[in-house]
Amino acid sequence: MSNRSLTIIIIVALVLGAVYSSAFTVSEKEFAIRMALGKFEKSDFKPGLHWMIPFYNVVYKYDKRLQSYDAPKQRYLTKDKQPLDVDYYVKWRIVNVETFYKKMQGSVYAAQRTFDSIINKGLLDAFGERTMWELISDERADVMTQITDKADEKIQEFGIKIVDVRVKRIEMPDNIRDQIFARMITERKKEAAKFRAEGVGKATQIKAEAEKSSQILLAKAYEDAQKIRGAGDAEAARIYAEAYNKDPEFFSFYRSLQAYRHSLDSNDQVMVLEPDSEFFKYFNAMKPGKK
Repeated sequence: MSNRSLTIIIIVALVLGAVYSSAFTVSEKEFAIRMALGKFEKSDFKPGLHWMIPFYNVVYKYDKRLQSYDAPKQRYLTKDKQPLDVDYYVKWRIVNVETFYKKMQGSVYAAQRTFDSIINKGLLDAFGERTMWELISDERADVMTQITDKADEKIQEFGIKIVDVRVKRIEMPDNIRDQIFARMITERKKEAAKFRAEGVGKATQIKAEAEKSSQILLAKAYEDAQKIRGAGDAEAARIYAEAYNKDPEFFSFYRSLQAYRHSLDSNDQVMVLEPDSEFFKYFNAMKPGKK
């Protein structure tokens, strides 16, 4: 290989190296800061390919996604002087990378130490204002919401937003744990007894309403039945009267037959009557020689 060819290769390599060292990319998940001789120059880079001057510029990148910080376990005293060991975590993100770099020197570790300072103070105050029972009950969620809001308000000056602060675990001495469990069992039993009593009361009310509705329905049905029966009796009387008016003799005969049927229907009945009584009027009329 000639010296000229070698020189060309070296020049090309140097140019490619310069181009490569002068380019940097920013993804949609990142913030980027370009420094010039140790001083801030630019931070509003959009995703894509960008350029810098080697040895003059330095580029720092930071994650713009939601991040999580697990804080070390801390001990706090409650209002009733009970010690509690608390593990918590912080969900946070960078919202202003320039402010974050200037206030935190671009250090995530420095941000975490700031979280410890601010949130530990908030937990210390919140736990000191409440009893242990309040902190392990449903009120704990409200406490953590208040701490999140206060911590976020204080941390905004660092270009950071705290999205959430949550307690992972609360540990307590064994003797206190036993007392808490016993109290929880007692309260759950009271709550169960309350629900049972409410259920019995509700069942009694439903039964009473059902019984009332049943009596109303029966009374209404009886009333309707009596009306229908009365209407039927009236219609029967009208038909009887109409039949009597058309042929009184036939009507009398028909009624007598009905009387015979009802009277002689049972074999156990004994009737003592005179032969010439009105009851045997049509029997006697059927004797030979009579019409």
